[in-house]
Amino acid sequence: MKKNWMSLLLASLPLVLSSTATAQASSLPGGTEPLTIERMYASPALAGSSPRGLKLSPDGKRVTYLAGRKDNQHLYDLWQMDVASGKQSVLIDADKLQAGELSDEEKARRERQRIYGQGIMEYFWSKDGEAILIPAAGKLYYYSVADNKVKLLATGEGFATDARLSPKGHFVSFVREQNLYVLNLKTQKITALTTDGGGAIKNAMAEFVAQEEMGRMTGYWWAPDESAIAYTRIDESGVELVTRNEIYADGIKLTEQRYPYAGENNVKIELGVVTLKDKQVEWVDLGKDTDIYLPRVKWLPDSKHLSYQWQSRDQQALDLRVVAIDDIKNNTDLVKERSTAWINLNDDLHFLKQQDAFIWASERDGFNHLYLIGVDGKVIRQLTSGDWAVDAVEYIDEKAGQVYFTGRKTKVTEKQLYRVALAGGKVESISQRSGMHSTVFADNKPVYLDYFSSLSQPPQVSLHDQSGKRLVWVEQNEVKQGHPLYDYFGLWQVPEFGELKAEDGQMLQYRMFKPTNFDATKQYPVVVRVYGGPHAQLVVNSWSHQDYFTQHLLQQGYIVYQLDNRGSAHRGTKFEYVIYKQLGEIEVNDQKVGVDYLRTLPYVDSDNIAIYGHSYGGYMALMSLFKAPDYFKAAISGAPVSDWALYDTHYTERYMGNPKTNAKGYEASSVLPYVGGYKSGLLMYHGMADDNVLFENSTRVYKALQDEGKLFQMIDYPGSKHSMRGEKVRVHLYRSLADFLDRELKGN
Repeated sequence: MKKNWMSLLLASLPLVLSSTATAQASSLPGGTEPLTIERMYASPALAGSSPRGLKLSPDGKRVTYLAGRKDNQHLYDLWQMDVASGKQSVLIDADKLQAGELSDEEKARRERQRIYGQGIMEYFWSKDGEAILIPAAGKLYYYSVADNKVKLLATGEGFATDARLSPKGHFVSFVREQNLYVLNLKTQKITALTTDGGGAIKNAMAEFVAQEEMGRMTGYWWAPDESAIAYTRIDESGVELVTRNEIYADGIKLTEQRYPYAGENNVKIELGVVTLKDKQVEWVDLGKDTDIYLPRVKWLPDSKHLSYQWQSRDQQALDLRVVAIDDIKNNTDLVKERSTAWINLNDDLHFLKQQDAFIWASERDGFNHLYLIGVDGKVIRQLTSGDWAVDAVEYIDEKAGQVYFTGRKTKVTEKQLYRVALAGGKVESISQRSGMHSTVFADNKPVYLDYFSSLSQPPQVSLHDQSGKRLVWVEQNEVKQGHPLYDYFGLWQVPEFGELKAEDGQMLQYRMFKPTNFDATKQYPVVVRVYGGPHAQLVVNSWSHQDYFTQHLLQQGYIVYQLDNRGSAHRGTKFEYVIYKQLGEIEVNDQKVGVDYLRTLPYVDSDNIAIYGHSYGGYMALMSLFKAPDYFKAAISGAPVSDWALYDTHYTERYMGNPKTNAKGYEASSVLPYVGGYKSGLLMYHGMADDNVLFENSTRVYKALQDEGKLFQMIDYPGSKHSMRGEKVRVHLYRSLADFLDRELKGN
């Protein structure tokens, strides 16, 4: 850190604390071919061989994963690696499966899962490691390890969705036409466990907000001993039926969707348990209040007790409840979480088998930490603590008395693997390399796959023992000659990291990418890339295909800057809760802090700063340009929410409360009241078949701007959903964005 730079910073910008740069902007070894937009998403994938769907077989003898083909990165086969020999081979070729169209329900479900591609997209090992289930295009395939063959299961007419193997591998369960079915693999007999599904009634299916906002993609759960299945029954009749015009290039498709707008009705949900032996259903008493959420359901190891998490409509109360199957009407409350703002959901409920206790994650002390709690509901001990957050429990080794988890203890911009004793004590670091570590453990022993990446390393996969020692590479993915990225890697830029102080004294993390061939005596236009919303973090040391466009911009002479404003993830509740009931205020103020800092840098062209974001980032781009036009010359807004009354209940009410009780907050958080503050320099784009942030969000802004006589640009994509998938769509989109930035910031 240079002293003259620091003194200038402190003198001109009191909100800046210090620069904590961890990496200087520099190029990496490799070729110097410019990265074109056309190459960014073409095959083979720039990131090289980056397996997805990583799993260890139950016996730990083989690694399985999905890999795209070199000539089509979006067509996936199932691969395997023998751990002992390191030999890799195709386990199941996707060409062996019958091609077919997905049902509309499955297409929507995949959109919620952010799954995109063809071939084999998911698969499930049996618990005994003897078989693999592969759902594909509404059909189910069964792979037998013993005879190394794949067969098509006879599931009857219609699309089979949300399929899985039962815990002991005797059955395959699936949902068809809104009812739950099981297939006995020995007798090949199919049994309908529910029969009243249809219309507004859906059995064993997750409702829209459960999929999109709660991360719950299913509506049924097997008992460990296969004796019963717990499932949800939802009634959507009270939810507004919206007729959406999904606009495609060759016509308009009228789509009816039950969309729960903020402040309006949700589904009515019930939780039942059906026994396989006699198909009898018993219903859990969820209480008199029916306007609630059911975000999580989980069986206890004994198959005699079922837990579920009950969440209030305002999301300020979350209860963990348990019922005995032979006394299903009586609930026992094990945990009660309360907040004056909202309670974040997580997946960290783990019932232990060797003691009457469970692991629970909670933000009750301000950061997400792990607790050991007895089945009587009393806290035995807090396992982790401090001003840092746990990401997730990865594995519990009860025999050794150890809990493995990922978290941000080392640095908030990195995710590492740690270990702590069930008896309490010091947290031990397992992973070592700086970057992002995501892990997959074997079922019965603490060996794990490490899916690692950093800003200078595309994803790598390796197998490790419990101490963190690497045993073998699954995919080293070195960027060397022959790697798809190698020819471009010599121009790849690594950002500088730093911190700024927000108006309330909390620290904001940023990263800044400097242009290729940076010259400190010149001035460069800046693109501020933003998301800004809750449950997201952009300022990380991680590989992302979203950064390909950033690298392209750097090669065109731009600085690219990103700042995680208050409200974003992994910084604790104090950092998040400040946005409660006032979206678009604190976040914009923090982005202005970032621009104030940029203006102090002699190599920044302060008159030519643009802001660009998608989804919540699109909302942030509009709010920033409309409310702070003196800070941003131009903005690109992709698929934005423009009025929070147009978005769904679970997400919107979590942060804004109910519009009936926070009408002024909703008005102040809408883009529309600020249209008059817009001067010039706006490009908006939206997918015309978006079923998440509905196209109406953009058309309302279009109309408001037109009524004000304001000039702007828009690009709308026929048939595109919220994620803007497809190589041709993305090439056109990014070429358009680059052209817009050149015209607005460079006058080209």
